[in-house]
Parts: sequence; structure tokens; C-alpha cells
Amino acid sequence: MAKVLGIGGVFYKSNNKSDLLAWYKKHLGIAFEDENVPAFTLEKYPNGSVVVLGLFEKSTKYFEPSTKEFMINFVVDDLVQLMEKLKSEGIEPTAPMLEEPYGKFCWIMDPDGNKIELWEPIP
Repeated sequence: MAKVLGIGGVFYKSNNKSDLLAWYKKHLGIAFEDENVPAFTLEKYPNGSVVVLGLFEKSTKYFEPSTKEFMINFVVDDLVQLMEKLKSEGIEPTAPMLEEPYGKFCWIMDPDGNKIELWEPIP
């Protein structure tokens, strides 16, 4: 039987595509393969990480302070170190780091007002 295997990507629009691509590269270390169709390849997922399709009620406040209808989650290898780097670059989290049984989480905003969830899975 034919079935979906996973999420192939997240797609959204930007009024400042070039600036946004540069921001993601500088602050999050994402090297995009093609400027016209920005994509990057995850070389490896840490053990225990998954790709999640998370559906939320329309009334959720979880995406705040963004007013967008979506949020991006990136798997990271060292959340504490990444947050120290981001803070040194003037990027503050929207909430304190949270530790759950399945990993550490922190949230930032990109220049377009998109909320980004950073997740370090528990190995």
C-alpha cells in the first residue's frame, strides 16, 4: 500500500528572501544548497530524534509571539552552546530553555517574525 514516509520540507514565503537566507546561515549555521530553491540536507539525526507533524488548535498560544500559522522546529546538537552563540549575536530566546524527558527546547524569532523551536533530543 502506498503511504507517506515523512515530511519532505517546510515551505513558506518571505518578503526578504536573501536577507532571511543570510540570517539562517549566519545564526543557525544552515548552508543552503541553492539560492533559487533554498534547501539543506541533514547529514544525520541524533539517536532518538523524529520528524514531527504537530497539529495544534487554532486557538493555541504556543506559536506566540509570532502571528504566523506555523512554527519551524530544528534539531540541534548542543542547545546550550547554540543559545550562548545566539545571545552573543543579539538574538534572545522568547522563553527560558525547557528540559523535557525527550530533550531540551528553546525558541527564537527570525527576522520575518517566524517562531523557531530549537530541539536537542536526549541521546
